[in-house]
Order: sequence, then structure tokens, then C-alpha cells
Amino acid sequence: DLRENVVRVEVQSPLGQRVRVRSVVNVPVLLPVCGEGDDNYISKQPGMYPDLLRVLPAFSLRAVPGQWRALWFDITLDETLTLPEYPLILHVFGADGALLARHSLTVGVVPAALPPQALIHTQWFHGDCLADYYGVEVFSERHWAIMENFIREAAEHGINMLLTPLFTPPLDTGEGMERTTIQLVDVHCGQGVYSFDFSRLARFVDMAERCGIRYFEMAHLFTQWGAAYAPKILVWEDGALRKKFGWHTPAMGPDYRAFLRAFLPALTAFFKDRGMADRVYFHLSDEPELRHLDAYRAAADFVRPLLAGCKTLDALSDYEFYRTGCVERPVVASDHLEPFLAHGVKGLWTYYCIVQNREVANRFIAMPSARSRILGVQLYLYDIEGFLQWGYNFYNTQHSTALVDPYSCTDGGDAFPAGDPYLVYPGRDGMPEESIRLMTTCEALFDLRALRLLEALRGRAFVDALLHEGLAYRITFTQYPRGEAWLLDMRRRVNGALRAAL
Repeated sequence: DLRENVVRVEVQSPLGQRVRVRSVVNVPVLLPVCGEGDDNYISKQPGMYPDLLRVLPAFSLRAVPGQWRALWFDITLDETLTLPEYPLILHVFGADGALLARHSLTVGVVPAALPPQALIHTQWFHGDCLADYYGVEVFSERHWAIMENFIREAAEHGINMLLTPLFTPPLDTGEGMERTTIQLVDVHCGQGVYSFDFSRLARFVDMAERCGIRYFEMAHLFTQWGAAYAPKILVWEDGALRKKFGWHTPAMGPDYRAFLRAFLPALTAFFKDRGMADRVYFHLSDEPELRHLDAYRAAADFVRPLLAGCKTLDALSDYEFYRTGCVERPVVASDHLEPFLAHGVKGLWTYYCIVQNREVANRFIAMPSARSRILGVQLYLYDIEGFLQWGYNFYNTQHSTALVDPYSCTDGGDAFPAGDPYLVYPGRDGMPEESIRLMTTCEALFDLRALRLLEALRGRAFVDALLHEGLAYRITFTQYPRGEAWLLDMRRRVNGALRAAL
């Protein structure tokens, strides 16, 4: 009788309610990696992998015979804790109340707060996916509440920049196809004159800032992979709402150019009036290649004078493309950073996604957690300004041809390495459920902040030497210590140095 296999977990500690205990739930991984990958995977075979973190109901967990089950512990600290150490004792009881296991440990507390996160960090937020999954109308009150839950979750884990759907983002959408419409700006056109209602955009920004978001990136002004067309934009004309722009509209056609001439100055004025223009970034087109250079240059040359000094950035991987001067702020794939670093490009951003499956850090479910967490050390050593990943909560198939249930389909329909499309699961009542990958990404950011605190106390040369102690090579984005032992020891040494410096 499996009911007899239910065990109860009890934690005794002066830390009390600061200790959170969750069960680690296995999820199906049918596509662990795209391509061959390398040898730094848990496995490259399909199977059930640990990822989802779920709150324990009544602190109870079912122990399944012959299978491993795990618990995940979080401890929240703040300045009211004054002791250097706190005991924590874990008891596990059987269904009959008998003690099955007991484990004790000591939690050490460094008497300092981490500095605010300087890294600008975005994992693309997809509000349309939330409306589709939960079956609610876009911008209904229920949709606003759900979006706020997911945005707050992101901000609490170090995501401080938010993809903002001025218009339905032209991302991962098959040519000629559409994603669910999500448009924050109401556009009206009468006798060829445009007017704009930014009230919904203002509500979105207010909500995000209330959750802890500081930076905003505007959804791309042109279609992905080449800036060939306009995004889908609905416009009120003659009393009717119609799709005025989209795949049928050339990017540099006269109609869309006229629209941008009216829209972008009005939008930047809105941000200036709110005192946030310096925290706003614009995208043109995602991941352009050299074959797209002429189209991208035409778009960039036209748009930038209309942005009144606002920043622009785009993902790309080709240094030769960057040398043309078309991209103001490159967001470079982590496995293509070397020429950008060698040429001393300032204000550098980086990203990883589906194809960064060899040598570099990433966050696929089939990868060990250490491969995700090492990113914090790398971002510190190379003074990276921003980090981007495309999927905080993308619950569609590739090119958005259909919806998926992310609890049963973790790869976007055999399209992406499992876990690549999202960091959080869409839980009950519109609340996100966290993943191991969300937590280890957050831990990487904690490492980054701790290293910057130590630098403020002891200097950068000291931190650099500490990180490379015992290594016969310099850490790069492709060469770094594998496994958890080095990371855990590194953080122990950093914490010890912080204690000594304080």
C-alpha cells in the first residue's frame, strides 16, 4: 500500500519559518540536447529528470520504493540575524510516526548584505503564453493578476529587466503566422494622422516597478532574423480595429515608416515624462546575420534618430556584423564572445540559448546545476554589463504553431533542448512554480554580487587571485572548473574572505 510510504519532514531551528522545504519533482525530458553536445551533461538520453520544485503539502512526501526522491531547502536571511551560526535539525518520520532519519547541520551567516545587483538581466517574459495557458482574455483583470505573479517571481530571482509588448512581439513566430495578440499601446488613425493611448503601457510599467523591475526592453520593432517586415500592429480606423501592419508590410515601406515617425517620438516622450528614459532599451531585429546586413542597416539608420538618445541592443554572434556599426550594443552568444573580448568592446552583453550546447554554461534540464551556476563567476571576471535569455515562460511550440503543457512537454515540441523555453512552470491559481534551474541561475547572481562585495573590500586583483587559486589556467566562458566541488569551495573561500575583511 503506497499510502504507507508517505513520510513527514520536520525542521527544528531557531531560523523557524525562514526555512522553506520543497520536493524535487521529476519531469519528462525527451530532447536532452540538440546535436551532439559535449560530455558535461547528467545524461544525453531521454528520461525523467529532476527540475520542478513543489511546496510540500503538510510537509509530507511520498517515498516510492526503488526510486530516489529529493528535498530542496531555502533559508531566507536578513539583518535581524545577529549570530554567526544557527543549528538546523531535519527529522523524517514514517506514516506510523516512527523516526526514519535525522540529520543536523550548522548554517553560517556572513554579517553583510550583498550589494544591489549591477548586472542587467532579462529572461524574456511572454504575457501571451500566460493568457493562452490559463484560458483568460488578454488584459482582463485576471490576466493582469497572473502577469503580476510571474513578474514578481522573476524580480525576486534577479531578473531586473522586462520584455515589454508595445505590440505583439515578432519573436518565434513562423512567417505568415501569428501569436496571440498582446498589444499595450492603443493606436488610432484618422485621415492619415496617428494618435496613441499609453494608459495600458503605464499600468504595465507601474506593475513591473511595483514587483521590483528596473529596466524595460521594448519588443522588437521589426521581425526576427533580418528586419524584413513590420510586427503585427492593430490600429483603430474608421471605428474598426484592424491589422494594419504585419507580415504583409515591408519593414521600410512608406506606411510603416510613416507610423514609426509618429509613434517613436511620442513613445520616447512618454518615457521622458515618467523619468525613466535612461532605463529603456529598444530592439530592432533579433539575431541578424551578415546576409541581413542591408535590411538591418536601413532599419537602424531610420529608427535611431527617432529614439532621442534611447539605448538600442540586439542579439548577434558575428563580430564582422558588429564592426559595421549597425548594432549599438551587441548581445553576443556566449560561445562567440572571444573576438568581442579580444577587441575590448565596452558594455558587453551575452546570452545563451538552444545552440550553446558545447563547452559554455547553459541551463538545459539535462545539464548539471554547476554548469548553470558557473555563469556568475564568468560574468564577474569579464565585467559583463547584461545577460539575456529568450525563455522565462515560453509555453508554445517552435514558431508558435501550437500551445504546449510545459509539465509534460519541456522541449517546445521536439524543438529546443528540454528546459530552454522556460524557467518557471505555470502552477495552480495563476502562480508560478519554480525550477532547480531558476534557483541555480539565482545562485549564480548571488555569487556575482558576493564577488563584487569582496572586490569593494579587498580590490579586484585579490578577487581574481582567489578565483584562480590552484588552477593552471584562466577561467573563460569555455574553460572553467567542472562539477560542484570547485563552486562550493570557491564560495566558502569568498565567504571566509568577506568575514575577514569585515
